[in-house]
Formats: sequence, structure tokens, C-alpha cells
Amino acid sequence: MSRRIDSDLCVIGAGSAGLTVAAGAAQMGARTVLIERGKMGGDCLNQGCVPSKALIAAGRVAQTVRRAGDFGVNGHEPAVDFARVHAHVHEVIAEIAPIDSQERFEGLGVTVLRTQARFTAPDCVRAGSDEVRARRFVVATGSAPVAPDIEGLADVPYLTNETIFDNRVQPAHLIVVGGGPIGMEMAQAHRRLGSRVTVLEKMAILPRDDPELVEVVRHAAVADGVELHEGADISRVEKSGNGIAVTFRDPAVEGRIEGSDLLVAAGRKPVVDGLDLDKAGVAFSARGIQVDRRLRTSNKRIYAIGDVIGGLQFTHLAACQAGVVLKNALFRWPARQHLQALPRVTYTSPELAQVGLTEAEARRQYRDVRVLRWSFHENDRAQTERDTDGMVKVVTTRRGRILGAGIVGPQAGDLLHVWVLAISQGLKIGALATMIAPYPTLGEASKRAAGAFYAPSLFSDRTRRLVRLLARLG
Repeated sequence: MSRRIDSDLCVIGAGSAGLTVAAGAAQMGARTVLIERGKMGGDCLNQGCVPSKALIAAGRVAQTVRRAGDFGVNGHEPAVDFARVHAHVHEVIAEIAPIDSQERFEGLGVTVLRTQARFTAPDCVRAGSDEVRARRFVVATGSAPVAPDIEGLADVPYLTNETIFDNRVQPAHLIVVGGGPIGMEMAQAHRRLGSRVTVLEKMAILPRDDPELVEVVRHAAVADGVELHEGADISRVEKSGNGIAVTFRDPAVEGRIEGSDLLVAAGRKPVVDGLDLDKAGVAFSARGIQVDRRLRTSNKRIYAIGDVIGGLQFTHLAACQAGVVLKNALFRWPARQHLQALPRVTYTSPELAQVGLTEAEARRQYRDVRVLRWSFHENDRAQTERDTDGMVKVVTTRRGRILGAGIVGPQAGDLLHVWVLAISQGLKIGALATMIAPYPTLGEASKRAAGAFYAPSLFSDRTRRLVRLLARLG
């Protein structure tokens, strides 16, 4: 039987963005409906952040076994049970899944509908046989992998981030199309688990990141045995026996490479299919739903957040946008999103983490900038861990305003927090230079990098003359 459901807020999509909005709204007393046609938890829980980091962790453990001899422990090539690795990944998903489950949200008072949502009017959605009317709507349907235009790709089986974590058999030779964060993370993880891995990237790997920091990741991936082909133009993909063959050309070589499995990690597209957004008066394009700084669509009673609006695609950004929407939709507070302190992390080994402007971006926007660096080779904790590749790199104005920070090295994502706080709160470099950092920690590298701002003046000839003068005065 069909029902009419009246609500204060209707959320379409139960990924990170939609779940955050729905939980917050329900706990603040709003009548909330949540509609999801797929799995609760969306991409992040089921095919993205959670399974990828679990797989990366397995690869890191395998690498630790290989390197154990460096510490005087019996090191050897690990025996990898890939079916058990698969089980580990899905056990992690299962541990987190209850937090995102339908049962939990219904316990919070949310009406959860597991079906496709379609707008039938600017203030009405059809969900299966139910009609949902709401004062405000939030579209949070996320994104999906996109297949590049490569001859033959549609005729061969290939993996994406939505299917690779269902793979129970270890790839003998994984060919990865795309050297962005997903491609590089999966390439290195599989290589460390024992697969041969080749990455084909049309430009340079991690093209949105600081090239100086990317070079450290590139060197580490090659040292692990990942075969990189940057500037690669793929002309054809075809079946080859039980595997896949890729014909390509890069600046150094032209040839054909054969592998057992193909992973396509060449971008994502917003999911807007089936929503009938035109019936709601919502403007959108192939890049996603168009929103203003308050995350309102062209229909001001409908908001859109997360990957579906295009741009940067991060779970933590989706959570931030959820807060903006709750303020606007429930309290009519004209909140806006601010992205100047938005962090981003690629979970290769070493990790690459950045916030604010890169050096190149800062030089384009400011006439005079300072670049500060501190190598992990000069960090005592990194030396004890035998993990010294990388650096902290900070960009400031000449007066010490922090414009951006990047870290490539062990635990870079965790070490970035202090720089995110500094930029979001408008702190100057002196705040970090004068903080007391516990010894020995990796975090000391951030303090040292900040302190480098004062080194030219502190250790100058002028300072030496002043010290000598004061010494003569007693």
C-alpha cells in the first residue's frame, strides 16, 4: 500500500554525507526520512575509504615482515593468503557497518526507505510506493567510477573501486589505469602483497599534489617494485588468453603489456541518474548538481552535498557540508562552506598529506612567499623506526602567515592536523615554532619546519654582532 509521509527533512543517499545529515537532524528533533537504493554506508564504507585502508594495512604488514631483518629480527618474504586478506577487509567493514545500519538510524527516529527516490514535484519525492513530502530535501547520492574512452575497454572484464574488494584471488599481474590517489594506493598495496603491478597514467602520478612531495611517493613506489609509465597514452585494451593486454605509448617506450587483471581508476562521476531532478527544478550537468555557497540548488528548498556536486571528493568534506546544511535547513542560519583549510591525504607509503595552498599555487597568488622544509631524515623518531623518507614543507608569506602545508612521510595524515588547525584559526608560523613538542616524536618535524622561518634572522651576522656587543657589556 502506498503511504504519504510528511517530514521536515528528506535525505536521499545513505553515504557519509547523507548519514551525517540524517543523524544530526533526527537527534535535533526534526522529522527525518532517509532514502537509499543501495547499501547503507555508501561508497566510503563498502567500496572506498574503509576497505582500501584495510587492504593497505595488510600490505604494510607484509612489508614489515620483509624489512624485519633491518631491526635484527628474522625477516623473509611473507606467505600471503589473499583469501584471508579478503576476509580481513570484509571483517573491518562488518565491524563498522552497525554505525551506518538501518537499525541504528531507525533507532534514532529516522524513517528509512530502501528504494530508488524520484522527484515528482519541487516538494515531493516518490520512493517506491511511498510519497514523501518535506520542508527541505538533501541530495547526497555520491559518485561512481567512470570508464575512460579507450578502444576495447567495454569488451573486457575490469575492476573498479566498487569491485576490487570482492576479489578473493590475488592478481598475478595487476595493470592499473590511472595514477591518482586510488590508483596509487591500490597499486602499492597489491605490490606489497606480492602481485606484479604496472601503473599507466596519462599525465604525472598524483597530478594535483605538490610535485616535490610526489617525487618521494614516486621513488618509494618504484623501490617497492611498482612499474610506472607516466605520460602514457593507451590506444587499446583487449583480451589475451585468460588475461588482459594493453597497448600504450609513453615518452620512453611504446609497447604492449599483458596482465592478469585490470583496475580502472581514472576518475568518478556524480550519480544523478533516476532522480528526475528536472521535475524538481534542480539544475545539474555532467559535473554534478549546481549549488551556491550555502549548498542550495536552483530550488532553494533542496540542498546537495558530497560527491554529487562535483569538485573535491572527500568523506571529511561531506561531513563538513552536512553541518552547513543542518544550520541552513533547520535553523535558517546562512552558513557557508569554507575550503581554505580543507585537508587531503593519499594513503600510499609514505603518506602524502596537504592543506591550503601548494608552493606553485601560493606563488601564483602572492608576490613573495617563504618555503620552509624539514626532512624526516633529521628526525630522531623517524631514525629509530628506520622510516626517514620525506619532509614537512610549509609555505608562508614573508610576515609568517601560513598559506599551506604538505607532509610526505610516515603518518603524514595524522601529523597534518596541527597545520589544519593553524590555517583554520589564522595562526602565524610563530605559534607552531614556539610550541613544546614531546621528544622523540614525528611531530617534532612540524615544529622544526616552523622554526626554520626564523633561522635566517636568528643566525645572521647582525645577531652575532649583537651577542658580542652584549657580551662586552657584561
